Amino acid sequence: MDRRVVISGCSGGGKSTLLEALRERGFSVVEEPGRRIVREELASNGSALPWIDLAAFARRAISAAASDWEANAKSDSWVFFDRSLVDAASALEHASGDRVLDDLGRTHPYHRRVFLTPPWPEIYGQDEERQHDLEAAAEEYDRLLAAYRMLGYEITILPKASVAERADLILRTLEADVPR
Repeated sequence: MDRRVVISGCSGGGKSTLLEALRERGFSVVEEPGRRIVREELASNGSALPWIDLAAFARRAISAAASDWEANAKSDSWVFFDRSLVDAASALEHASGDRVLDDLGRTHPYHRRVFLTPPWPEIYGQDEERQHDLEAAAEEYDRLLAAYRMLGYEITILPKASVAERADLILRTLEADVPR
């Protein structure tokens, strides 16, 4: 059974905070490729930023996500990913029309269950690394929901609840997914 678990969904939906809570509970967490790329591009005055060149950004995210996937291939315990190769491939398809999602999504599988954070206007916020508005974030969420469904993942949409409640739900759900 694949132990690489994706937490994806709407930007600003509480993913990073949730993943930090899982890290504090002793689990391995892989930081979102997009945030790493944005920090690098801002530091070097680069242009592979989602608000300048989304296709270039998505190509870099695909490379980073594939490396993250490979680096965590042999884990015996749960490893939680803040977004995945599916997210990056979906972004590239949206930006460029390049058809990569089906191939990349099937050659780099994650655990069969994916957890999605829905749009949550009350906690959404923009910052230097997240410059798009809530409407764009909600559109991205819809694309991701469709992408994960198309690839056959079982999707659990996380409730708008406390971080601890969300983390507990994820761990209970994964425990139920483990074959006896």
